[in-house]
Amino acid sequence: MIDIVLDTSVVMKWFRADGERHLEPARSLRAAYERGRLFVFAPPLLRLELVNVAGRRWNWSEGALLELAGALDDLGFELVEPELARVAYWTARGLTAYDAAYVAVAEAQAARLVTDDDRVVTVAGEIATALADIES
Repeated sequence: MIDIVLDTSVVMKWFRADGERHLEPARSLRAAYERGRLFVFAPPLLRLELVNVAGRRWNWSEGALLELAGALDDLGFELVEPELARVAYWTARGLTAYDAAYVAVAEAQAARLVTDDDRVVTVAGEIATALADIES
């Protein structure tokens, strides 16, 4: 089993495909997770970010948002609160505090972060891998 951190830019593709890039590698990661080949870590804010995207960007209804909330609870990711000092460190290098939280969790777990956010890969390339580079 491989330890990995997935950020919102990846996991959101598990719930909606319209207009999203790099769907095949995201689906490949989901399949590997569902087969028990990946152990996924994430900061707790992942769930809030996904509900926010679904509600504000995708304009999902209350019912759909409640369904999403249940699905997120059922995913079974290991939610890890990032160390605030590491979040500050990565924020000082140009990431948002939200993106820095994923990098900090990856550091703490000695795991790769997979992201579809080009800025995260640019700033934290020693920890982050572009979703596009994941083989489908």
